[in-house]
Amino acid sequence: MSVPDWVQDAIWWQVHPLGFVGAEREAVETVTHRLPRISGWLDHLVSLGCNGLALGPVFASSTHGYDTVDHLRIDPRLGDEQDFDELVAAAHDKGVRVLLDGVFNHVGRDHPAFADPARRHWFRWDGDQPAVFEGHGALVELDHTQPDVVQLVVEVMCHWLERGVDGWRLDAAYAVPPEFWAHVLPAVRERFPDVYVVGEVIHGDYAGVVAASGMDAVTQYELWQGIWHGLAEGNLFETAHALQRHDGFLDAFVPWTFVGNHDVTRIVDQVGRTGCRTPWCSGRPSAGRRPSGPATSSAGTASRSTAPAGTTPSGPSSPPTRSPSRAGRCSPCTRSWSGCAAGTAGCTGPAPSSCT
Repeated sequence: MSVPDWVQDAIWWQVHPLGFVGAEREAVETVTHRLPRISGWLDHLVSLGCNGLALGPVFASSTHGYDTVDHLRIDPRLGDEQDFDELVAAAHDKGVRVLLDGVFNHVGRDHPAFADPARRHWFRWDGDQPAVFEGHGALVELDHTQPDVVQLVVEVMCHWLERGVDGWRLDAAYAVPPEFWAHVLPAVRERFPDVYVVGEVIHGDYAGVVAASGMDAVTQYELWQGIWHGLAEGNLFETAHALQRHDGFLDAFVPWTFVGNHDVTRIVDQVGRTGCRTPWCSGRPSAGRRPSGPATSSAGTASRSTAPAGTTPSGPSSPPTRSPSRAGRCSPCTRSWSGCAAGTAGCTGPAPSSCT
């Protein structure tokens, strides 16, 4: 199996769409066209040196996106299929690849299949109780030994690849038997040979999972931990060990490296930011608050990554103006601006007169 050529230089900017655009916390039927707000950030993505947009869940769900109720429909809180098509087209026009988040270990309890006796075999059961993901009662686990579940995942992956996406992140891949992906991925690659597939794997035999599943890569959590421990605690022995392990993985595959994602504390909160005058840059946010917004990760040989600061939960339509050489030292008009005067720490524009 060979990784698509385009992946070798891919650096991904990760966004959790529902949070980024300020969508409602629970499902609604009314369609609100919020996906175009992400299009407004594509130039910012490119300015960071990225060429890939890694989207969190975009399919219809009950709450946070990982409790899917329809894999073939865009969540109305984000928009509709036309909004999605236009986002993919806008990204491709700028040379940016698009990766989707595939939640295929489990679905939401409100998924129609869960209430359908004819599809009861899609799910794992312990007597009369469904198996749930890591104790979350709203997330019912699929039975990955069932051919119908294999067909479901193949259909979903191919449907969105036909609409122009370039790859998939497989959520909670560590909880799915690798043999399941060994059935799914050849069927997908038969139609889309250039698809890139990375699985979320926390620890264990990374190379073994890749070999058994047919994925192109898995998430490199060992190196992520080694990086922030080395920076925050001066534990360079752990960093060196993680790098040596990483070098060994390269004999078999190229892991997906990152310094932050939606599941971990932001790197700025782990290690601090020297010399910045905004409240977020002291190393710990005040009053327990944490900034939100996209994180950046990389796949392929270009493993250097950054985490753009200054995004807001309301999902601005365009990024703040900042100095390229001092990016990340100032914030747009948010509650985090306090103390940032005009021209301070790389801010290229005047400080706002008021922030809400």
